[in-house]
Amino acid sequence: MFKKSYTAVLAMVVGCSLAACSKDIAKEEVADVQVQSKTAWVKNPADLVNPFIGTEGVYNHRQAANVVPGAVLPHGMFNFGPEHAYTHDLLSESELISKRILEDNGRLPVSPGGYNYGASRIKGFSFTRLSGTGCLGASGDIPVLPFVGKIKHSPDTDKLNAYYSASFSHDDETALPGYYQVKMDNGINVELAATTRSGIAQFTFDESVNSEQAKLLFRSSYSQLGSGDAYTTVDLEKGEISGYVTSGNFCGYLGEYNRRDYYTLHFIAKLNVAITGSGSWQDDKVFSNSTKAKGGMGYGEKGIPKLGKGSGVWVDLDLTKQKTVTMKVGISYVSLANARENLAVEQAKTSSFTKVQEQAYQTWNSALSKVKVVADEVADKDKLTTFYTALFHSQFHPNIFSDVNGEYTGFDQKTHKIGQQQNAQYANFSGWDVYRSQLQLVTLLNPKRGSDIAQSLFNQAQQYNGVWDRWTHNSGPTGVMSGDPSTIAIANFVAFGGDKFDVNGAYQSLIKAATIPTALDLSDQGCPVFCRGQHPSLDQWLSLNYISDQSNSWEGASETLEQASADFSLSQLAKRLGHKSDEQNLLTRSSYWQNLYNPLASTKEKSDLRGYLQGKNKDGSWKKDFDANSGHLFVEGSPAQYLWMVPFDGQGLNTLVGGDEIMATRLDNHFHKPDGSWVLFRDDATYADVSNQPSIASPWMYLFTGQAYKTQDTVRETISQLWHNSTKGIPGQDDLGQMSSWYVFSSLGLYPLYPGRADLVLSSPVFSQTQIGNLTIKAPQASDKNRFIQSLTVNGQPTNKSWLDESYIKQPTILDFTLSTIPNKNWGAALSDRPPSYSNLIKVAKGEQAGSKK
Repeated sequence: MFKKSYTAVLAMVVGCSLAACSKDIAKEEVADVQVQSKTAWVKNPADLVNPFIGTEGVYNHRQAANVVPGAVLPHGMFNFGPEHAYTHDLLSESELISKRILEDNGRLPVSPGGYNYGASRIKGFSFTRLSGTGCLGASGDIPVLPFVGKIKHSPDTDKLNAYYSASFSHDDETALPGYYQVKMDNGINVELAATTRSGIAQFTFDESVNSEQAKLLFRSSYSQLGSGDAYTTVDLEKGEISGYVTSGNFCGYLGEYNRRDYYTLHFIAKLNVAITGSGSWQDDKVFSNSTKAKGGMGYGEKGIPKLGKGSGVWVDLDLTKQKTVTMKVGISYVSLANARENLAVEQAKTSSFTKVQEQAYQTWNSALSKVKVVADEVADKDKLTTFYTALFHSQFHPNIFSDVNGEYTGFDQKTHKIGQQQNAQYANFSGWDVYRSQLQLVTLLNPKRGSDIAQSLFNQAQQYNGVWDRWTHNSGPTGVMSGDPSTIAIANFVAFGGDKFDVNGAYQSLIKAATIPTALDLSDQGCPVFCRGQHPSLDQWLSLNYISDQSNSWEGASETLEQASADFSLSQLAKRLGHKSDEQNLLTRSSYWQNLYNPLASTKEKSDLRGYLQGKNKDGSWKKDFDANSGHLFVEGSPAQYLWMVPFDGQGLNTLVGGDEIMATRLDNHFHKPDGSWVLFRDDATYADVSNQPSIASPWMYLFTGQAYKTQDTVRETISQLWHNSTKGIPGQDDLGQMSSWYVFSSLGLYPLYPGRADLVLSSPVFSQTQIGNLTIKAPQASDKNRFIQSLTVNGQPTNKSWLDESYIKQPTILDFTLSTIPNKNWGAALSDRPPSYSNLIKVAKGEQAGSKK
């Protein structure tokens, strides 16, 4: 089932009648959608969330969102959820998986995050996970499997987890914010809840199960992409299981650099029943009456762990007095002692499953209530569910990484402690993805959290010789993807109000990194996917004013656009801090993207359609074999898609391609087939793919042609076609909440287009009234059909501007839209009403500077 109501779940947990529970929690009493009236804010948005949205799909194709329905708090360290096992029907869907699992005899997660709605078996319930990644998986540490049966052989030799797993039906499955439940076919009902750094589980065994049969398997080495080492020990007298796993290997199958250890997770698990016996296994050997196990899975020769290696323990459970076993777990990335302290502080001895679950619900309800919505309780139910689930997914990452005592493991693998200004250290920064809108949303919702994430990135850079890594995983830099997203992120944090951190220190570090090439910048170590330099081939950027095809980067053309955005964002941060010389120099550098514009470049199919961004060689000649529709010349996109990835200089792009009508027509052909039908999500790189980062800003580029109504139409059509309340309701990988944040902003009729600025470009809101931060957004005519803006007032003043300046960050601002089925082609059409562009226009053929800011 998708979900039960909160009241029904609580009744199930505490054993009271539904009526009695409803009476006891009257102030939390909810219906599927609770609003007081058509003009009242949604009261309990946590009840609208469907955590199963986006959980289905084939993960090595981008139509899988790879989100997870485990028990977690906003940005929590502990994410308690199922790890699915392979079934033959899943394997048949993917030749890639089939080859690696069956032929190479390797072991991979069934889906990044460990959960796939198409799976039907569970191999354990792990303590950590990432949501929406595209690199096969990560974390998934310490899966624990409640098991009924004999230990016949080592779990490490169990091909496809055929024996040491349990089947289940979605009819017996429930997920709510902070809570997960499943009744497995082996007769065990599992319920999970979490605090920030700890979790709690209830395993209820069938009455027919006795103490000789009931077991818990701690598969300590079974992190999703393997482990370098693991250790587990059982204390029979205290009823405790503890240990650690050392892992890493994020995207390791794509290259050798990340096939290494870079974090250790420590855990302590306490049971409320006696342990009557235990055993262990290491590799293919089983040891009865053992209390310790040690050994990792390794990462395999190609970054894929092999079967037959690993370690773990099992414990036999005393069920003579009760059939429900409660397990409380604390974790820490520093030490076992800190894991114990995290558990003691966040779950007192008197704490119960019900109390933890209730607290988790209230925490999520409060977090989701920071975006208020007025909607019809019946007609808009699916819209509300899709919206609040996207807001829910937007707040999984980055994760709190420091313990309750403030300690955390840094990028130098040493123990550090947060400063007085910082509430927590954060980890898991998917930079290339989340710099575009997710971090802005997180900061709007909670400026202090944004400030702490910014300080966390700065702390990591200081521990990593001044290098700001683009994709951080726990206490390790991974280098995954391209560009310099950390610079954009820091500028965005400050712009959106998250400035309670060492801004000046961060700026000095970033400006040094942007002007002085490091040994890593000049090295090809880890390239192409894991280039270790923060600014790959910075020497070329400074001398050639572009990144060439002969560079230390993952596609020089992509890197050029990413570095241009980074320089623009840093110019805006320099402006805020009063560094005028830096501002002007960086603003000039941000125009270097124009050096890759070739007015003669064309597609193979349409030689008359010319003008694209094209890679260059180091000698200044154009890269050969150009095809605008090829998906292999840019990172995760084609020249046809990347042409529009100039968010800070739309008018400069307009000038280069030939003016308003030509630009608008090319955008029309980018979003539509020749017959006029929409193309928004497609493997054909000829068209837009608004499910992936290179294209997500493209709908807003119509604003720079003066045809704002086409932005409104395209954004609404994307929302309508690609997002919905189902297990396939997220288009493509959610990328740690990035795509969900796009949906949240777009539904509000807003988008943070500019790197390093809080200006918002505008479209038509989906709901009749919303509120986020200082913004109140009214659109009384909002409906599926009324997708066009007729008029707008800002604080009572009429305006035709298709953008909002960033003054709303510091003062209340009311946007009052009038919507219609008919486009107002004059709204946003005048040059003075279009979003601002920032450009030092370059004479493309010669690379000479000309022009100034528009």
